[in-house]
Amino acid sequence: MADTLRISLAQLNLVVGDVAGNTARIAAAIRQAREQQAADLVVFQELALCGYPPEDLLFHSGLQQRVAEALDALKAETRGIAALLGYPEYANGRIYNSAVWLQDGDIRGNYRKSCLPNYGVFDEQRYFTSGQVPLVLELSGMQVGVTICEDIWDSTDVVQAAVDAGAELIVSINGSPFDFNKQLIREELLAKRAREAGVPFVYQNLVGGQDELVFDGGSCVVSEVGALCMRAPAHDEGLYLAEFTRKGEGAVTPALAGITPLPSDDQRIYDAIVTGVRDYVRKNGFDGIVLGLSGGVDSALCLAIAVDALGAGAVQAVMMPYLYTAEISIEDAEKQARLLGVAYSVLPIAPMVDATIGTLADIFAGMPRDATEENIQARCRGILLMAISNKTHRIVLTTGNKSEMAVGYATLYGDMAGGFAPIKDCAKTLVYRLARYRNTISPAIPERVIERPPSAELSPDQKDSDSLPPYDVLDPILDALMIDDLSVEEIVALGYEKDTVGQILDMVRRNEYKRRQSPPGVRISGRAFGRDWRYPMTSGYGRSHPE
Repeated sequence: MADTLRISLAQLNLVVGDVAGNTARIAAAIRQAREQQAADLVVFQELALCGYPPEDLLFHSGLQQRVAEALDALKAETRGIAALLGYPEYANGRIYNSAVWLQDGDIRGNYRKSCLPNYGVFDEQRYFTSGQVPLVLELSGMQVGVTICEDIWDSTDVVQAAVDAGAELIVSINGSPFDFNKQLIREELLAKRAREAGVPFVYQNLVGGQDELVFDGGSCVVSEVGALCMRAPAHDEGLYLAEFTRKGEGAVTPALAGITPLPSDDQRIYDAIVTGVRDYVRKNGFDGIVLGLSGGVDSALCLAIAVDALGAGAVQAVMMPYLYTAEISIEDAEKQARLLGVAYSVLPIAPMVDATIGTLADIFAGMPRDATEENIQARCRGILLMAISNKTHRIVLTTGNKSEMAVGYATLYGDMAGGFAPIKDCAKTLVYRLARYRNTISPAIPERVIERPPSAELSPDQKDSDSLPPYDVLDPILDALMIDDLSVEEIVALGYEKDTVGQILDMVRRNEYKRRQSPPGVRISGRAFGRDWRYPMTSGYGRSHPE
C-alpha cells in the first residue's frame, strides 16, 4: 500500500489590513481545495490573515481582535481538510509571526517563526519575537514539518530541528518579494536545503503588489535530491496541486507536476511592474491613471504599463508643450496615445509659465536665467496633472527612472509630483530594454521615441548628456554603489574615471532630500530607493573623504 498526500498551494493576492476580506478569500480557497482538488492540505502564505507586510498595523488592538475572530471562523471550514496559514499571534504581551494548522474544525498545531530577517526590505525584529520549537504533524501517513520564509534562508538549524523531530517533508510558507533574479535563487536554495536534509520541500509564496513591493508567487516543489518537480506561474492567483507518495517504509517522493517555464528577464520585470501598478491603483481605490506624456521614452513606457495594468479606458495622457518641446515629441505623443486608445489632451503651458515668470520679475531682476526657469515649466505641468487627478480621482503616475532619481535629475514638485512611480527602480538603460520588449508583444511605443537621444526639453537643444555621463557609464556605477556598496576606489578599479565616479556619488549624496519626497515605486532590483535605502539627508560623508 502507498501513502498519498495531496497538497494545494494557494497563491492568493490578499490585502494588508483587510482581515475580513482575506478570511473570505481563504475560506473560499479551502472549499475549492477540498471539493475540486480533493486536497488533504491547503497551504497559504506568511501572515495571510492580515496580509504581508502589515508593518505598524500589528500594534493596533483592533487588528488583534479581528485576527482572533477570523481564526474562529476558519476552523469551521476545515472539515475534511487541513489548512496551514500564516497569522500574527498575540500571546503574553508579545507578537509572533506564526503559522496555524487547522484541521477538522480545530487548531491542531501552531508554529512560531524562528529566524526574523532585519535587512533589506525586512524589519521583523521591530515587531516579532522569535520562536524556538519545531512543529511536525502527521497527515495521510506522513510527517510534515513547518517553516516560515527566513527559516530556510538563514541557516540549516531550523530545518534540521524539524527533521530531528521526525519531519519527512517540509512545508515553507513565504512572503518573498520579487526581484528580477529571485526565483532562480529561491530554487537553488531549496535544492540545497533538500539535499542537506534528505527530504522534499514545498515552497508556497504569495502574489500581488503591496506599496513598493511586488510578490511574484512562483510556488514550487523540490524532491529530496533537489530536483524541481513543480513550479506555479508568476503573478497568477490560483490553487496549484502537488502530490506526494511513499511506498512501504521508503522516502516521501513528490510526483512530477507542471513546471511553468521561467520568462525572460525583461518579461519578469515588466510583468512585476504591471502587477505593482495595478494593485497600487486598485487597492487604494483610485478610478484610474493620469500621466504626462512628453514624447520621451520614460513616459512612453509608463503609458504602456498603465494600459496593460488597467486597460485603456482607465488611462488619461496629457501632453503639455512649451517653447522647447520639439515638434516630433508632440507628434510621437499623439501617435502613441492613439495607438493605445487612451484619452488624450494637449494643454500648452506657455500662459502659466509666462505668468509665473512675470510675477517673479521684480524679485529676479538682474539675475541670469538658470535652472529656475526650467523648474517652473516642470512645476506648471505638475499643477495641471494634480488638478486633473483631484477632479477625476485618477492617480498621477510619475515617469522618472532610477538613474534620474539617483542623481537628482528631476524637479521636486514638478515631474516628481504624483502618487506612484512605476519605473522608479528601473535604470535608464533598462527603460530602453523594457520599451523594446513591450513592442515585441504588440505595437505600443513609436520606434522614434526609443531611438532619439533623451532630453528633458526644458531649454533650447537640451540633451541629458549635457548634464550627465552617458547612461551606459552612469548606470553600472550606480549599481556598484547601491547593490555592491563599493567605494570610489573600488569602482574606479572596475575601469571608470575617478572624477566621473566622484561626481556621480556626490550627486547621489546631495539629492537624498529629493528622494525622500518622491512617491513610492515598484521595487524590481536587489536594492531600490525606498524601504531598503536609508541614507541620511544631511551628511558630510564624501566631502573630505572621497571613499
